[in-house]
Amino acid sequence: MSGSAGESMSTQSNASSEVAERLAQTRALMSRERIDAYLVPSADPHLSEYLPGYWQGRQWLSGFHGSVGTLIITQDFAGIWADSRYWEQATKELAGSGIELVKLLPGQQGPLEWLADEAKAESVVAVDGAVLAVASSRTLASRLYARGARLRTDIDLLTELWQDRPALPSHPIYEHLPPQASLDRAEKLARVRQIVAERNADWHFIATLDDIAWLFNLRGADVSYNPVFIAFALIGPHSVTLFVDSRKVPDPVRSRLERDGINLMEYTQIGAALRELPKDARLLVDPARVTCGLLDYLDSEVTLVEGLNPSTLLKSQKTETDTGHIRQAMEQDGAALCEFFAWLDSALGREPISEVTIDEKLTQARERRPGYVSPSFATIAGFNANGAMPHYRATEAEHAQIEGDGLLLIDSGGQYLGGTTDITRMVAIGTPSAEQKQDCTRVLKGVIALSRTHFPKGILSPLLDAIARAPIWSEGVNYGHGTGHGVGYFLNVHEGPQVIAYQAPATPQTAMLPGMITSIEPGTYRPGRWGVRIENLVINQEAGTTCNDLQS
Repeated sequence: MSGSAGESMSTQSNASSEVAERLAQTRALMSRERIDAYLVPSADPHLSEYLPGYWQGRQWLSGFHGSVGTLIITQDFAGIWADSRYWEQATKELAGSGIELVKLLPGQQGPLEWLADEAKAESVVAVDGAVLAVASSRTLASRLYARGARLRTDIDLLTELWQDRPALPSHPIYEHLPPQASLDRAEKLARVRQIVAERNADWHFIATLDDIAWLFNLRGADVSYNPVFIAFALIGPHSVTLFVDSRKVPDPVRSRLERDGINLMEYTQIGAALRELPKDARLLVDPARVTCGLLDYLDSEVTLVEGLNPSTLLKSQKTETDTGHIRQAMEQDGAALCEFFAWLDSALGREPISEVTIDEKLTQARERRPGYVSPSFATIAGFNANGAMPHYRATEAEHAQIEGDGLLLIDSGGQYLGGTTDITRMVAIGTPSAEQKQDCTRVLKGVIALSRTHFPKGILSPLLDAIARAPIWSEGVNYGHGTGHGVGYFLNVHEGPQVIAYQAPATPQTAMLPGMITSIEPGTYRPGRWGVRIENLVINQEAGTTCNDLQS
C-alpha cells in the first residue's frame, strides 16, 4: 500500500479517539433523555442512497465511511450493522473506536430485529423519525410494543451533538430539456394524476428525489453523483406544489414552472403544508419511500392510501426515445473507455500507475465526451486484494500501485445528459494465475447466462438471480451483493423498483417490464487476494414469442 504505515495508524488512532468521545457524549444525552437505545440509520428525509453532508450523522458519529450501515448505541454496546460489501472497510475503520462490526447475513437477524429482541419492558428506543421509513418504523414499533417497550421518533440527538454540522446543499437547479427529455412535465403529471385517481386517492406526496427530478424534468447537484436536488412534491386535485429552497431556482426556471401551473414553496414549509391538508383527504404515499417523521405532520383523520409511487414505475420504463439517447450516451462512454484502455496498455511498465491514477485518467477520458456531466458514482479501482472489497475506494492516503501480476477491477460510470452508465471490467496485469482465470471465467459465464435469458413479462426480478449465480454456485462459490439493479435516465445509477437479488423480497412491485434498464454484475471475492466482477447494462424488450416473453 502507498503512504506511510505510521501515518495511517496515527490517523486511525486519532479518529478512534474522536469517535469514543462522541459515543460518550451521545450516551450522556441518552441518559438525560431517558433513552435506552439510539438508532442512527444511513438515511435522510428522502431516503436517498447518497447523502448530503448534513445527513451523514452515522458516518460522523461512528467513523465508518461506507455508504450503507446502521448504527445502534446503548449504554454498554455500540455496533454497526453492515453487509459483506463493507466488512473489510468497517473492520479497519472501526478498530479501537469501541464500536463493533455486526455482519449482516441473508436470513439472519438485522438491526431492527436485534433492537426488539434486546428491548426490556418499559425501555425506550429513539430515532430521528425524519430519516426512518414509515415501513421500518411500523415494524420496529410493533415489535417493541410486543416486548413492552416503545419507539420514540421525535428527537435528533445530532442537533445538539454535531456542532459543525454541514449546511444543507444549495446548488442551482436546471431543466432537463428536449431532445433528451422525451415527455414534458405536463404529460407526466397527467399520467401520475390518473394513477392516483385509479387508486382512489386525491392527494399524493413524494419525498424521493429522483422521482421529483423525473416528474418535473428538473435536475440539480445537491447529491454526489446523482443529478437531483433537495425537494418535496405535493400533488392535489387542483394543484401541484414543489417545495424547494427558493435561492436554488433561477428566474427563468421559476417562470416556466409557474407557467406550467406549478406552485413553489420553501423546502422548510412541507410540514405546515402536510398539517393543513383537508381532513377528508385521501393521500397516496409509498411507505417504503417516505419517512414517519413527515407523516407525523398529518391530521389523524387524513386517510392514507399506500402503494408504490406512480412515478417510480413510470420512470423505470424508458421510452423508445429515451433508450435511443441512452444508447448514444453509452457509445460516448464506450469511446471514453477505449481511450482509457489505450492509455493503460501503453503506460503499463513505462510509468508509475496507482489505483488513484486509474480513477483520474478514466474521469478525464469521460470529461472529453460530449454531454458528459459527472461520474455516476465513485470509481472503484481495486488491484488484487483491494478488488476483494466490492465498494473499495482508493484515496491519496491509501492505495495500491498497479505492478507485478494480478487482477485490476474497474467499476465506473458517467452521468450524461442523455443517460446514466455503469460498467465493470477486469484487466489482467502481468500474468494472472490459473485460479484467477477460473474465477473470471465463472463470472463471465454468469453474465452471459442471464444476458441471454428469455423470461415471462412481469416475472418478479429477484427470481432471475439464480440464473447468473448458477455457474458460480456450481463451484461452491457465492457473493454477498445482489446481481443487478435498475438504472435511471440521467438520474440515479441505482433505481427501482426492479432488483435482481435473491435476498430481496419478491413483491409485485419488482415485476420486470419492457423498457427497464438493469445491471447484470455477478462476482467472486477472495478476501486479501483478489476480486472479480463483470458488469453490463441490459434493457428488457419484447422477445417476439407467442408466450408474451421478454428478453434482456
